[in-house]
Amino acid sequence: MRRLISTGSPFERSFGYSRAVIDGDLVFVSGTTGYDYATMVLPEDAAEQARNIFRTISAVLEEAGSSLAQVARAQYFVTDRSYCEPVLAVCGEFFSEIRPAAAIYVVSGMLKPEMKVEIEVTARIGSV
Repeated sequence: MRRLISTGSPFERSFGYSRAVIDGDLVFVSGTTGYDYATMVLPEDAAEQARNIFRTISAVLEEAGSSLAQVARAQYFVTDRSYCEPVLAVCGEFFSEIRPAAAIYVVSGMLKPEMKVEIEVTARIGSV
């Protein structure tokens, strides 16, 4: 079973990807940036971008029949080393009890210069 999930972001169709793909009992959530996709507003603050990302990912996982509690793998990307601690603190707000396998990477940039954080996760569907 393979199913695609969209958040309605204009980037998905124009850039040829899905917000998430369900394949069997796994949900692969694409790298997600900090836009509020309802308003297409991106906060300036890296931590606020991370909070928006978690809201988006949580909604996508719920639509897939999963949840943040079922995330097994998380990858965090930031564009400046100084964003690591604020972003990881936000990750702790959501994952302190879940504690997925995770890594953080400092990258040279993202698609748009105002994007400071991107997060992707893999989760299971079904009971924890």
